[in-house]
Amino acid sequence: MRKPLVAALFALVIAGAGAAPAVAAPAPAKDTAAPAVQAVTFAGTVSLSNCSGSVVRFPGSEDDDPAMVMSNGHCLETGFPAAGEVIVDQASTRTFGLLNSAGSRLGTLRASKIAYATMTDTDVSLYQLTTTYAQIKSSYGITALTLNNTRPTAGTAITVVSGYWKRTYACNVDGFAYRLKEGEWTWKDSVRYTSACQTIGGTSGSPVIDNATGKVVAVNNTGNEDGARCTDNNPCEVAENGTVTVRKGINYAQETYQIPACFGLDNKLDLSRSGCTLPKP
Repeated sequence: MRKPLVAALFALVIAGAGAAPAVAAPAPAKDTAAPAVQAVTFAGTVSLSNCSGSVVRFPGSEDDDPAMVMSNGHCLETGFPAAGEVIVDQASTRTFGLLNSAGSRLGTLRASKIAYATMTDTDVSLYQLTTTYAQIKSSYGITALTLNNTRPTAGTAITVVSGYWKRTYACNVDGFAYRLKEGEWTWKDSVRYTSACQTIGGTSGSPVIDNATGKVVAVNNTGNEDGARCTDNNPCEVAENGTVTVRKGINYAQETYQIPACFGLDNKLDLSRSGCTLPKP
C-alpha cells in the first residue's frame, strides 16, 4: 500500500518510474458532441498528518448530516488494521486540513469518530466529523465530493487528487484486478491505473475523480514499487483462475461505489442494509 508519509520520506517514492504516459484519445470529430468535462480541483480534499483524503457525501446525504472524510484504512492514526479486522464507531479526534480549489488551506476539520475502516476486501477509512455539510459550506464555501454509486469502467479518464502534496495525477482506468494481494492483505476488484498516474508516498487516501462527472469512483491506495511478488509495497494481481501477474511501477485504487449502500439516514452506518457488501466486524 502507499506508505504513510514518514516511511515514504525514507523510501522517497512508492511507485516505480520510467513507464511511458498513457496516450490521449483522439479528439472527437467536429460534428460529434463531446461530453462536458468537470474541472477537477483541490476543493473538498483534505490533508492528513501522513496521507491524503477528501470530504465526501453519499447520493442520499442531506446538508444537515454530519460530514464524512474518506481516506485509506492504512492511514488510520492507530496503525494498519490486520487482515480480517473491521473497525466501526471508534472514537477519534483526528484533524484534517480543508483545502480550496487552488490547494490552499482554509481551516481545520475535526473527527468525532472513525465510522468505518478496514483493509479487508478494500482499503478505506471513513471519519464522521463534528460539523455538517451545511456548516462547512457556510464557513468555507466548500461542497463535499459525491461518491458515485455505480462501478467505474475501463478507459474512464480520471484524476487522483492529493491533498497532502497539493498535486494531481491524470490518467485512465486501465482495467481491474480480480484480486490484489499485498503482504497479508487482499483487495477485491481493484482499479488499475494506466502508467501516467505515478503516485507517490503521501498520496494514500486521495480521491480518484471521474473527469466527466466530478464524482469520486475510487480511493488511491497502492502501487508495485520494485517488481517483487505480492509483498508489502509490491502488490500482485491474482486472476480468478489463480494466475499471478506482477506489474512493476503500476498503481492501484479501491472502488468506492459499494460504500453508499451501507449508510442510511443521517449518514448512519448500517452494515445490514440491503445492497451493503462491505466486510462486517
